[in-house]
Amino acid sequence: MTATAMCIQESPLDPAAAVYDVTLPAGEPWLHEIRKGQTLRIVDVEGNQAADIIFYNRHDTAEHYSVSNTILGQGGIYLTTGSVLRSNEGRPLLTIVADTCGRHDTVGGACAAESNTVRYALAKKFMHSCRDNYLQAIQNSDAGLDKADIVPNINFFMNVPVTADGQLTFADGVSGPGKYVELRAEMDVWALLSNCPQLNNPCNAYNPTPVRLLIWD
Repeated sequence: MTATAMCIQESPLDPAAAVYDVTLPAGEPWLHEIRKGQTLRIVDVEGNQAADIIFYNRHDTAEHYSVSNTILGQGGIYLTTGSVLRSNEGRPLLTIVADTCGRHDTVGGACAAESNTVRYALAKKFMHSCRDNYLQAIQNSDAGLDKADIVPNINFFMNVPVTADGQLTFADGVSGPGKYVELRAEMDVWALLSNCPQLNNPCNAYNPTPVRLLIWD
């Protein structure tokens, strides 16, 4: 299995023609429907931010993003242009159709009270985390999701190199201001996103910043 080479691809889509355009502050959650055929762009506004996201079948939330099926399907561990995000049933949820960053993580997981304690210090347990964001978004929606539906996620713009002996490391980001990734929905999906609030990880240069979210029909 390869690591998957970076594949830089710019998009022809014009932000002025987007049907949805919002800037999400650092540390905030977002839950939104993306209809089949629509395109979602996530913009790393200031650079080195991490956007943690899970996708679900809009009509059957028991079907959700699968790290293992996605990695096996493409034969590599990083996501970039051409990557097909597959569900736990093996079906395509979305396809990455443009990417000016070139590499995204899907093995590092989302920060939580437990991981903050293990990775950093016992005193960090109560810091704001991506899992908290997921729970907040679910509780304030009628998407039919609950905490049992929180599964391993994608970390767009996050840099998690895998060493030669198979260890994971958390490194300074490979993204930059204005870099973006764009995904075309292959079915109606829910997108559950946490704009990471993590202050202890070099992936966002210890400085969480906004992301911009645009959708085209």
